[in-house]
Amino acid sequence: MQRVTITIEDNLLAALDAFMARSGASNRSEALRDLVRRGLAEDAPEEAECVGVISYALDPSQRDLGRAVPESRQRHHDTAIAALSVPLDHTAAVEVTVMRGTVASVTAYANSLFLQRGVLHGQTALVPVRTEVEFHLHGSRAHTHEHLRVQERWADRGAS
Repeated sequence: MQRVTITIEDNLLAALDAFMARSGASNRSEALRDLVRRGLAEDAPEEAECVGVISYALDPSQRDLGRAVPESRQRHHDTAIAALSVPLDHTAAVEVTVMRGTVASVTAYANSLFLQRGVLHGQTALVPVRTEVEFHLHGSRAHTHEHLRVQERWADRGAS
């Protein structure tokens, strides 16, 4: 880890300290690392591998979203890892969908949801990952399977 010295205005430092208190960071370095990671997530290469956490509120009766949204996940069965729907009242639910794929494919799916009438407060969090294929021996049975490894940051463009 590298040590970096920065110069920062008093009001920006006060805002950083307030963020640190809200986020639970134990020091300014933790708070700055978190903010830098979040800021750099916006620069994720479209072809990079990721897991996306897509969250939104919706009115399931609006334009038949209660049927349409699960059907859209079914069409993406190869990339949809998990889904959760939490009813809030008679007309609203909060939903979370976890997907894997490229940044471009996950954000395209999320944006298509967010454009639907009746879907509100959409957010997408992207986690950079790398797929590793591993060979395992369990007793006398050998097999290979994939593991997703979370990365500290997005890989450099053009790097493999």
